[in-house]
Amino acid sequence: MTFLVRTKKKISGFLRALFKKRTCRIGIYGPPNAGKTTLANRIVRDWVGDAVGPVSEVPHETRRVRRKEDITITGQNGNSITIDIVDTPGVTTKIDYNEFVEYGIEKEEAVKRAREATEGVAEAMHWLREDIDGVIYMLDATQDPFQQVNIMLVGIIESRKLPVLIVANKNDLPDASPARIKSAFPQHPVIAISSLEGINVEELYENMTSYFE
Repeated sequence: MTFLVRTKKKISGFLRALFKKRTCRIGIYGPPNAGKTTLANRIVRDWVGDAVGPVSEVPHETRRVRRKEDITITGQNGNSITIDIVDTPGVTTKIDYNEFVEYGIEKEEAVKRAREATEGVAEAMHWLREDIDGVIYMLDATQDPFQQVNIMLVGIIESRKLPVLIVANKNDLPDASPARIKSAFPQHPVIAISSLEGINVEELYENMTSYFE
């Protein structure tokens, strides 16, 4: 390879790197049934007209990490960000197959789901340690935020020095209390939304474009 060819290749590579739009990997984390997949589906549908995966009232419907790539979000402030959305299984300290049996699932299938959910939690934690650039931490605003799993996970996120937006979901329900979540995590921005109804998602997008840049 001649010196001129090598030089052209180096310049071409430099220009590609210079003008390539950086993509951030944003993980949606939180306890089971907080609405993580519902939010992931809304983000993807709003910006690319697709979906990430199915949702259900049964806990641990999402049992493997799912990823949608190259989603460009633009805020009203004119800022934009290109992200990969990483939808993760609900993280909990214990997964019991009886959780599934209570929803009418046969024991054999319930045991299988519990095993898959446990493996999914391990996979989600691996992503958090290795492959995530920022976190949307999703909480059900009708539930007590002062749970061991929330304190543990937010602590791990903080130890990795990752930017994290706290989302208080299900804010359309009468017993929702975003203020309780703000008191639990005063050091982080808290955005109250309903991912199902689309309430305040524009505010979330606005924060994402500036907070995860």
